[in-house]
Amino acid sequence: MIKLSLILGTLAISNAILAVLMPWYVVTRLGVGIETDSLFASGALPQLVFLVVSFSLMQVLVPLLATQDEAGFHRDAWGFFLAVTVLSSLLAIALGVTAPYWVRLMVPGFSDHAKQLTTSLSRIQLLAMVGNASVAVLWSAYYARQKFIWAEVSSMLANIAALLYLFWLLPSQGIVAAAWATVLNLGLKVALLMPVLGRWQRPDLNSYAMNEAWRRIKPFLFGQTYSKTDPLIDRFLTSMGVAGNLSTLYIGQQIYSAINLVITKAISTPTVPRMAIAAKAGDWPGFRHIYRGRLLWMTCISVFGGALLLVFGESALRLLIGHGGITAENVHSLWLIMIALIGVLVGGTVGQVTAVAFYAMGDTRTPTNLFIWTFTIYIPIKVIAFLHYGLMGLAIATSVHLVLNFLLQFVVLERATAPMRAAALKVG
Repeated sequence: MIKLSLILGTLAISNAILAVLMPWYVVTRLGVGIETDSLFASGALPQLVFLVVSFSLMQVLVPLLATQDEAGFHRDAWGFFLAVTVLSSLLAIALGVTAPYWVRLMVPGFSDHAKQLTTSLSRIQLLAMVGNASVAVLWSAYYARQKFIWAEVSSMLANIAALLYLFWLLPSQGIVAAAWATVLNLGLKVALLMPVLGRWQRPDLNSYAMNEAWRRIKPFLFGQTYSKTDPLIDRFLTSMGVAGNLSTLYIGQQIYSAINLVITKAISTPTVPRMAIAAKAGDWPGFRHIYRGRLLWMTCISVFGGALLLVFGESALRLLIGHGGITAENVHSLWLIMIALIGVLVGGTVGQVTAVAFYAMGDTRTPTNLFIWTFTIYIPIKVIAFLHYGLMGLAIATSVHLVLNFLLQFVVLERATAPMRAAALKVG
């Protein structure tokens, strides 16, 4: 597991760097302003759908597919892939038709020109949303068979191709090229990952896995949709500030998201099939050993990573100065935002370990409900913090929320598994 974690960590770091380079290149080429604000706002609703669908699917499908025999695995993988691709395509069409209406609601502070640009870019990014949903199923299939490496290698190849496309066409096509680069990225990922499905098999929409997946996903849908609206709230609030605020916050969040993804894929993801198998077998002492070990690793790495970022981060960000009209003041503002968002790194990574432990047990309701409760309290606090302290207040509120949510999950998980561990040890 240590060797696998090191390999996955290296690949995930490469993918994270490539993922951050894309918005980084756009900002350094075009500067922060109306165009970049429109681009990052246009991805908000597609990102919401992607987060809800991908997060729900992967936490449910990986444990289910991990315990399937070979024939059942391929049959149900095809079923999930086709169902999700068709449904996400229909949703993309509906969102594309209604884009002028929901864009106005999402970014009320934008000028008419910025709203029109956001609408056009949103329609392009909806294609990427379909690809993201399909990729979530394919990733779940690879993770269920504990084939983690190709999932990362394929992402790296797609990221490289999309970045080269961006280098080639952004100077001539402008911000539109950035939206199409995202579509190209996801299309390539789908093509590279489809071999996991195997030869065509007629899906059984009434199989145990399909029915069980629906049963487990149902508690997710409302809760995840509600709790993942955070990016929409951010876009709504920052659209009413000065041009560039939205881009500054987005870049800071993307850097932490990339770091979180690296740590999660290297430490947390490989344990999901093992925890699911241990939970199904009733091996609760083994289950506790796996999740606690990963939680310790995750805590140490995220704290160490946060410390490195605080020491060297500002120096690295200064490389942006002088590109695309970016000033020392822009960089300093971004740095302050990243300091305020440090809780996103720590709370987000360790919270992922406790959440996937619940999902491996087949319990999707508890972590979702906990997040709903904390998120409901957090929304008005976030709005008040933004109105009084601007971007800094918004960022600090986000950090505090994720740390507190993790602590609640940890306490509830320990209490939930304690009786089962005691019973298993007594029988043993």
